[in-house]
Amino acid sequence: MQHDRRTNPYPYTWEIPAAVMLVVLVVLVLAVHAGAAAANLLAGNGPHWIARDDWFTSLPGILAGDSTTGLHATHPAPRVLLWACLAVTELLAITGLTVGGVTARRYVGPGRIRGMASRREAANLLGPQRLHRVAAVVRPDLYGRRGQK
Repeated sequence: MQHDRRTNPYPYTWEIPAAVMLVVLVVLVLAVHAGAAAANLLAGNGPHWIARDDWFTSLPGILAGDSTTGLHATHPAPRVLLWACLAVTELLAITGLTVGGVTARRYVGPGRIRGMASRREAANLLGPQRLHRVAAVVRPDLYGRRGQK
């Protein structure tokens, strides 16, 4: 009902989907590098992170199974360990993106409810004493004049 009563003057254009896709791309790329770093750490190579300039150019090497692409390490992690770490970090990234997307859509998306406070927000704002004091104004059908009930 509320959705039908209001209009959104901002047109749907390409900027918002482009920004969302850019964030998703960067998070997935960082998850690949986090998986490679975790595999190298578990293989005993120490904590190494790739330089920012090589984030995209080193992806083919990492996805081909070389965990030291773009690094100065000489002993790459085994492929099985690399693939396992990549799977875990990518699943965590996809889960985080999904939870973040659902939360963002719930609070700033087109289906959000405007103007209604939750019970907790109302209690924090008004307090129980004030709610009791102004109950006749808030719910006159239940708490009218004290003499009537």
